[in-house]
Amino acid sequence: MSAGPSRVVTVAADEKTPSYEQAREELTEVVRRLETGGLTLEQSIELWERGEKLAAVCEEWLQGARVKLAAAMARRSEPTSGADDTPF
Repeated sequence: MSAGPSRVVTVAADEKTPSYEQAREELTEVVRRLETGGLTLEQSIELWERGEKLAAVCEEWLQGARVKLAAAMARRSEPTSGADDTPF
């Protein structure tokens, strides 16, 4: 799955995948709420499940960035064709 600014993936019926930064920020808030405590078991489970989805979104974005970086590095290390073979 490709990652980029125009990437749109449906997480739920009407819910669009957030940007990496949005997912990370919301995940941080989910963790904070879980660590604070005072939630019912049901609330804790719902938050945990949301956190799992957000972590997966972040991982998808990071994997997409790794693929793009690897492709850019591969292009950079490829010799330019024809430029060094032509005399004067």
